Amino acid sequence: MSINFDDLEAREGFFATTKPKQVTFLPDPERRRRHFTLISVDDHLVEPPDMFEGRVPARFAELAPRVEVDDTGMEYWLYDGQRQYKVGLNAVVGRPRSELSFEPTRFDEMRRGAWDIEERVHDMDLNGVYASLNFPSSLAGFAGQRFQLGVSDPELALAVVRAANDWHLEAWAGRHPDRIIPVQLPWLLDPAVAAAEVRANAERGFRAVTFPELPERLGLPSLHTGHWDPLMEACAETGTVVCLHVGSSSSAPMTSSDAPADTIGVLFFGWAMFAAVDWLYSRLPVRFPDLKICLSEGGIGWVPALMDRLDHVGRYQEMYGTWVDIDLTPREVLARNFWFCTIDDPSGIELRHRIGVDHLLLESDYPHQDGTWPDSQEVLFEQIGHLPAEEVRKITWENASRLFRFPVPEAVQADPEAY
Repeated sequence: MSINFDDLEAREGFFATTKPKQVTFLPDPERRRRHFTLISVDDHLVEPPDMFEGRVPARFAELAPRVEVDDTGMEYWLYDGQRQYKVGLNAVVGRPRSELSFEPTRFDEMRRGAWDIEERVHDMDLNGVYASLNFPSSLAGFAGQRFQLGVSDPELALAVVRAANDWHLEAWAGRHPDRIIPVQLPWLLDPAVAAAEVRANAERGFRAVTFPELPERLGLPSLHTGHWDPLMEACAETGTVVCLHVGSSSSAPMTSSDAPADTIGVLFFGWAMFAAVDWLYSRLPVRFPDLKICLSEGGIGWVPALMDRLDHVGRYQEMYGTWVDIDLTPREVLARNFWFCTIDDPSGIELRHRIGVDHLLLESDYPHQDGTWPDSQEVLFEQIGHLPAEEVRKITWENASRLFRFPVPEAVQADPEAY
C-alpha cells in the first residue's frame, strides 16, 4: 500500500503537530568541531521568490511560477493558474522540535539558509559540511514532476524546467561552485528530449539528475517498458548520476489505511528498497553498464539483507526467465551500479563491507526535520570515528567526490578546518 503526499497532508488529525501561531528560531549555533572533511549528497533548497524572474520567455511570464500572498497572509506559489502552498515543505531546521511539521507557509518562517545561497554556505560552515548536493523542494517536487505533469502547455512546462536548471547552475551552484554539486531536473514528457537536455546540461557542468524513484506511480511509463532507455543512455554516456530521492514519486509506503503517521515515518526508507529492486530488474544497469544510480535518503540498513535475498532467489532464477544470458548476478550488478546514502544508520555502518565501502555516501538532509544540522560532524564521529582512516576518508568525502566528479582541494582533504 502507498499514500499520495497530498492525501497524506490533507488527513485531519494525522499529524500531532500543527502550524504554530508564532514561529520560534533558536539562537545561531556555535561552529561545530570538524572531525572530517564532509560531503553531503542529500540536502534540499527551497525555491526562492525570484527564481524565475527574467528566466522564461516573455510569452510565459504570467504563467510561470511566482509567489503571491492570500487574504490570511499565507504565501503560495501561483503556477499555470494553480495555487501551491507549503512554500517551505518541512524546512524547519533551527526551530524547536515542538514546532516541527510540514509547513512553513512563508519565507520568513524559515531559516534563511533554506533559500538564500550565501546563508546556506554559512550554515554549511557551521555544520562542517564542505560540499552539498541540493534537491528541489515542494514547488518542483523532488524530481521536478510538479513543473510538468498536469501543466496545460508542455512548452510552458519545458520553459520552466529549463529556467529552474539555469537558475540552479547560475544563481545557486554557480555562486559557490567549489561547495555545491549541480543537480538538474529531468524532462519527463519525452525521453528523447530528456536525453538531449542531459547531454547539453552535462556540457554546462551538471553532475547529476534527480529522477522519480518509481515513475509509474506518477502515471509515467514504468522502467520495464524500455521507454526511458534514451535518457539512461545519455546519463551513462555523460557520467550523469541518476539520483533517486525517497518520495520523488510523490508517495510514501504505508501499512493499514488507519495506521498512525509514525508507521509512514518509520517505513519511509521502504521506497528506496523497492526502487533498487525495480531498477535492478528493469535491467537498465545491464543494458547501460556505466549507469550510476544513487539512492538518496533511503538508508543503508536494508542493503545487506537485500543482497542476501538476491543471492537466494538467484539460485532458482531460471524459473522466472528474467535474468538470463547476463554475466553478472543481480547482487553483483547492485554492487557495481548503485550507491547508498546514510543519515543515521549505525547498524548499516557495521555491515559496510557487505554493502561495499566504496559505495557508501553521507547526508545531512538540511533543512528537513530528519536532518542532523548542526550536529552532523558529531553524529558521524560517534558512528564512524573508530573506523580505519582509509574507510573514514572514503565514506565522508572520497566516494562522493569520485562519483560526482567533484574535486576537493588537497588542503581541504588534509585538514577539515581549511574550509
